[in-house]
Amino acid sequence: MNATQEQLKLKLTQALVAAFGTDYTNTDPILVSASNPKFGDYQANVALSLSKKLGKPPRIIAGEIVNKLDVSDICEPPEIAGPGFINLKLQTSYLEAQLNAIQLDSRLGIPKATIPQKQIVDFSSPNIAKEMHVGHLRSTIIGDSIARILEFCGHDVLRLNHVGDWGTQFGMLITHLVDCYPDLQGIMFMETPLGNYLLGDVNIGDLVEFYRESKKKFDNDEEFRERSRKAVVSLQSGDKFTKDAWDLLCEASRKEFKIIYDLLNIKLIERGESFYNPLLPKVVKDLATTGLLEESQGAKCVFLDGFTNREGSPLPLIVQKTDGGYNYATTDLAALRYRIQEDKAKRIIYVTDEGQSNHFAQFFQVARKANWIPDDVELVHVPFGLVLGEDGKKFKTRSGDTVRLRDLLDEAINRARADIEKRLQEDSRTETEEFIQNVAEVVGISAVKYADLSQNRTSSYVFSYDKMLSLKGNTAPYLLYAYVRIQGISRQGNIDFTNLGINRQILLKEDAELTLAKHLLQLEEVIKEVEQDLLPNRLCDYLYQLSDKFNKFYENCPVLKSEEPARTSRLMLCDLTAKTLKLGLSLLGIKVLERM
Repeated sequence: MNATQEQLKLKLTQALVAAFGTDYTNTDPILVSASNPKFGDYQANVALSLSKKLGKPPRIIAGEIVNKLDVSDICEPPEIAGPGFINLKLQTSYLEAQLNAIQLDSRLGIPKATIPQKQIVDFSSPNIAKEMHVGHLRSTIIGDSIARILEFCGHDVLRLNHVGDWGTQFGMLITHLVDCYPDLQGIMFMETPLGNYLLGDVNIGDLVEFYRESKKKFDNDEEFRERSRKAVVSLQSGDKFTKDAWDLLCEASRKEFKIIYDLLNIKLIERGESFYNPLLPKVVKDLATTGLLEESQGAKCVFLDGFTNREGSPLPLIVQKTDGGYNYATTDLAALRYRIQEDKAKRIIYVTDEGQSNHFAQFFQVARKANWIPDDVELVHVPFGLVLGEDGKKFKTRSGDTVRLRDLLDEAINRARADIEKRLQEDSRTETEEFIQNVAEVVGISAVKYADLSQNRTSSYVFSYDKMLSLKGNTAPYLLYAYVRIQGISRQGNIDFTNLGINRQILLKEDAELTLAKHLLQLEEVIKEVEQDLLPNRLCDYLYQLSDKFNKFYENCPVLKSEEPARTSRLMLCDLTAKTLKLGLSLLGIKVLERM
């Protein structure tokens, strides 16, 4: 089934060509949802934009378009309003037929992409030996939702976790590890792997303090600093003991990262900076071959168009430092080439904070100048704003430290649990411990995810547990409750939504039914928009409006107490709403609950 808006655009384009010729084949009919339902469901504004070109009043142009426009299978007869707006109102019979057609379809009538692509979503990307903190929240949640939506659209999505697992800091970490465990050198001669020897004793919390200790020694102890530099050389040269120690540090971090990813139900393939390390010399060599590489103060650079330093001089992107080392840009260039040449990606999406926008603009420019980006490959930086505290400043603990992501999620679950226990007590309900904990986890995690995704990602937002856990307003609990309410109808009436009769039909009589029906049919349009613009808040807004329209339908249209055929029709509307909510929430990475 093609989205209603797409069908109407096609018919309007056909009418434009019939009225004014083939020169208007690519003219945008400017079809938008009507701002006021009393004027219809859609409004085409193309006549106003053609007035100067055709030398006619917009209203006359609108009349000529309508004379050639055949939408009799979808809409009531078109109406011309104001200076030349073409108003279109969907037929009730069309709405009924569309809803009945998608009722039993697991994809709710939404087709997969006609030309599926290999797409990469690069997101989350924490640093080894450091805890995930609130700064990783948005990249992880937004990236996962984008990946879910692209997967649903039928694309082959590679979810990459570009972790920071390489660089000079590992020299000091390995050296400090050797100092803390002096018998480590002897372990390599034993059959027991080094990781098994220490991994049970080292957790990420220890590693964070471990990192601080090693950094302090590196900054203040010249002898330690020199040993750390030698450790970097050993690591880069492939020394087995140093590599084993590095593996141990990475694995200890992964254990803690996995706890967070499991809580958030995130699936990722780790491919850290170290993966691309062997490819870096060729990046520099190939840039030299293209003639882009210049030497500046001993470093090898590419000078960029449109970027200058504070003095107004051209700003270089350094790809090899004076000491022969490489930096993030070199690694990102190598990763980009690998993703195009080896992964065969046609769309590469990077989900990072807006503070890295210049970095992406710069290395994208270098790759394009080097002709490394084929015409059929799209590079997209998906920037996002900060998570703010209720004081409007960067979200931190009371002591001023960065908030650990594990603490943030645990707090959300604990607060959700306290709210559930309070409501159970007020309602004199008794539930099992398993039920209470499951609801607390689903509500708590969903609240955090939805609070983030419901904001336009380009903006910062204020983090508030009270707001995100509220049963009112644009929150996850409000949406979850709408789904739970429908399951309650099923339990109350002993209804099996999968078996409502052979001749069941959705029949739309009341305004609240029509409003809900029209909104249900807009899901395809919304998903296609998010597939292109990568703004999950559009889907959140759709689901919030759906919940709101369902609640108004529920208040105004009795379901179980109505007579047939209205009763079955309304049960079908309830079921379709629940399916739409469940599907939409799943694309945001949010689970539903049968009871709350």
